Amino acid sequence: MRHRKAGSKLGRTSSHRKAMFRNMVTSLFKYDRIRTTDAKAKALRGWADHLITLAKRGDLHARRQALSIVREKNVVHQLFAEATERYGDIAGGYTRIIKLGIRPGDTAPMSLIELVAPEKGKQAPTEKKTVATEVKAPEKSNAPAKQEIAEKEAETVAAASESVQTETEPQEESAEESGAADTKEDK
Repeated sequence: MRHRKAGSKLGRTSSHRKAMFRNMVTSLFKYDRIRTTDAKAKALRGWADHLITLAKRGDLHARRQALSIVREKNVVHQLFAEATERYGDIAGGYTRIIKLGIRPGDTAPMSLIELVAPEKGKQAPTEKKTVATEVKAPEKSNAPAKQEIAEKEAETVAAASESVQTETEPQEESAEESGAADTKEDK
């Protein structure tokens, strides 16, 4: 019986599964996002979170533990250099899984697992709100300016219609004169 066994086997032996996740976590830290199946992405999340926690600790023993998992030294160096500044304030939840749909060949559900770029804190939304209120305030002061623009547009429309009327009036007069001339010739 396989009761109380956490995690899924993913159709692999334990050594194959360990090698696969070591390669996948190396690629994840190297490229910041990888495309894989849902089950593998969910299992990979634990590996990635564990390595980021080691990198946040930052001591020599943590670095050696990370080197025993990650395949490339430069990836470990990059991880330890960025982890404290990138994830220093947050505790867990370093990855995000985005569902992509199904794979055409075998209809396996695919996902994109990526490293989360944390927010700069909860001050950013308040800054956006202040920016929004600042934008609204000038709009109120622009109301007279909008009225002036509307008045200028009305004046230009009126001037244009007057010029059209003055141009059409001589034509009408000439039409009346020619009409009068025609009537004289007819008589």
